[in-house]
Amino acid sequence: MKKEIKTITYDKELRVEAYRFEGMRHPFPNHFHEHYVIGLVEGGQRVLSCKNKEYTIEKGNMILFNPGDNHACTQSDGGRFDYRALNISEEVMIDFAEEVTGQRRLPEFGKNVIHDDEIACCFRVLHEMLLREIDDLGKEETMLIFLSMLFQNYGQAFEVRIAECREEIEKACAYMEQHFAEHLSLAQICHAIGLSKSTLLRAFTKSKGITPYRYLETIRINEAKKLLRQGVPPADAAIRTGFTDQSHFTNYFSSFTGLAPGGYREIFVSSNKVDKKRSDEE
Repeated sequence: MKKEIKTITYDKELRVEAYRFEGMRHPFPNHFHEHYVIGLVEGGQRVLSCKNKEYTIEKGNMILFNPGDNHACTQSDGGRFDYRALNISEEVMIDFAEEVTGQRRLPEFGKNVIHDDEIACCFRVLHEMLLREIDDLGKEETMLIFLSMLFQNYGQAFEVRIAECREEIEKACAYMEQHFAEHLSLAQICHAIGLSKSTLLRAFTKSKGITPYRYLETIRINEAKKLLRQGVPPADAAIRTGFTDQSHFTNYFSSFTGLAPGGYREIFVSSNKVDKKRSDEE
């Protein structure tokens, strides 16, 4: 019998609570929350009652509860339920809304159940970052991108204006190239170039085709490759290029190059040994 697993963490930087329930069977009676709940069904099937409407929710469905939305749910397929979610207080949500939309007002989600593969994928990436307690620029960036998509598609309508900001974007690139080995945050980059976080994300992505975090990681990987080609051990290369730990470095390096850092280094170390041997023989 599958054991019920509950994982809960609170991210002090973003001020949100992330939790994951796996193998859950017990029902939830009719109730409501004073905070926002954003969730994603990862497995199982349940009947959800919310504001006098009934839904069948299953894998891939996202749940959006505004504060005060009464709801209840029970298992409907005889199996178990897998679910991940975020709890966000009104105080925190209004700060996010102002950052993303420029308007200091609470969003109201018009739908309680949605199916949107792109938003669900972004949410899953964000949620895993929170559960793994990753502390880098990418976490906040992913949170703002996720909320921007969610507000634009399912919250109160707002106009998204993407400014060019070409000079500021080039300054952001130069700043990251100069400080890539440091622990950078969006706030630091924005302060250096004079843009808000949401404007930086939208303008940078439009201009460069990638997010600031992906640009920073590309710089770090390219610098790490130079060090590895010189024979620097992977652990040292990770530290010298700004990665939080070797595991983080290995995951990103492999995704960018298709090789583990040690394997990449060995190619050049072996080649250098052959060249040296030939030189000695001559």
